[in-house]
Amino acid sequence: MPSSRRTEALVTRRALLGSGAAGALGGGLALMALQAWAAQDADAETLLRHGGVVAVFRHALAPGTFDPPGFRLGDCSTQRNLNDEGRAQARRIGEWFQQRQLLPHKVLSSPWCRCIDSASLAFGAPQVWAALGSPLGYPETTGAAHLRELRKALVAASERSGQFEVWFTHMFVQSDLASDSTRSGEALIVRAHRNAGPQVLAKLSIAV
Repeated sequence: MPSSRRTEALVTRRALLGSGAAGALGGGLALMALQAWAAQDADAETLLRHGGVVAVFRHALAPGTFDPPGFRLGDCSTQRNLNDEGRAQARRIGEWFQQRQLLPHKVLSSPWCRCIDSASLAFGAPQVWAALGSPLGYPETTGAAHLRELRKALVAASERSGQFEVWFTHMFVQSDLASDSTRSGEALIVRAHRNAGPQVLAKLSIAV
């Protein structure tokens, strides 16, 4: 990756807007970064409005790596959870959809609290779906069977023109499903056909 692209990737849009684009990176590169994010958002909005796609979100910011030893599903006090910035990210996701009058057909979430909380703050209580659970969590919540389930549901969603779904999951699930992933609070806009694997059509980075 060229050095300018590496620099762009390390600076978030929110940092640019908060400190002034020219001061953060220098006018030309900063403008390119903001234009790139705006183009991604526009592409994603067009795809969502047309339907037949799923916005696969990585949960909002939850500092740390993995869960504490002995964590339990259903007990948020034992898990790695959203911090204040993560909760703000999730609210910004909901605001972006509301401002554009984009209403998901379904909102599905991993059973992990950081995913449920991300979905709830953005859209209201989601439908919890074990297949979206972290592959590095309990073994019984992961594996090839769940990946097949996700792909089947993605194909079904892709066949519904005019409707889209929103899924909240983990980086590892994004990667296993679509061979791509995002930062916290961002989404892959994904489609799949019966005779082809999942295709990433755009990324949505509204929360950063």
